[in-house]
Amino acid sequence: MTALKPLLELRDVSVSFDGFWALKELNLSLRPGELRAVIGPNGAGKTTFLDVITGKLKPQRGDVFFRGSSLLGKSENQIARLGIGRKFQTPRVYQNLSPRRNLELAISGQSTPLQLLFGGLDGAARDRVQHLLAVVGLEEQAHRLAGGLSHGQKQWLEIAMLVAQDPDLLLVDEPVAGLSDAETERTADLLKRLAGEHTVLVIEHDMEFIRNLQAPVTVLHEGHVLCEGPMEQVQNDPRVIEVYLGSDADLETMEDH
Repeated sequence: MTALKPLLELRDVSVSFDGFWALKELNLSLRPGELRAVIGPNGAGKTTFLDVITGKLKPQRGDVFFRGSSLLGKSENQIARLGIGRKFQTPRVYQNLSPRRNLELAISGQSTPLQLLFGGLDGAARDRVQHLLAVVGLEEQAHRLAGGLSHGQKQWLEIAMLVAQDPDLLLVDEPVAGLSDAETERTADLLKRLAGEHTVLVIEHDMEFIRNLQAPVTVLHEGHVLCEGPMEQVQNDPRVIEVYLGSDADLETMEDH
């Protein structure tokens, strides 16, 4: 059986800031439909890694390939249109619009609510909005202002807005920061459902959440891949234990609950 070609591949990617190498010969690949978790202590290069993929930063060395074509030299907008969507740590939703309106804007591709008001959506797009509201559990909140949603509900709404644009690759940065245990578990279930139809890469510090994802884990340290494998293997790797010994808080996150 022929192995699937990588959807995303980073080859020997290095990024320097005034002589400090935030990424050093980083190699990583993702298969179509894969769910992957990325962890690492502060300063490991996780945010820089996402910035390179999305075109916010250009590496001094190496290359990034998406569907076999280099992303170097392309703008952030061009990369997004190729099918790469990024969710930042803080939810970015229209606070004064309802979840339904937020999703209508995301699906329509229009730049302002005024354009949506006069442009409208066809039946298929309206059905997709309703489907996404159901997927993220916001049907009952569909018509209230997004600013009144809980932090977790705003996170789910932004994930739905990202999915509405139908990207092949979802980059999700710390989606459970500040969430309750129930919201954290629900977010893990949501991302697991999205994998398969989309390739999903998740960066997170919450180790219980990472366990719930039941996905392969990549550990970054000092800008390169320290190790990869199932969570059970990674958390018992002596190298991983060593790099997390920098603080008591980090050590506690690596212990079984």
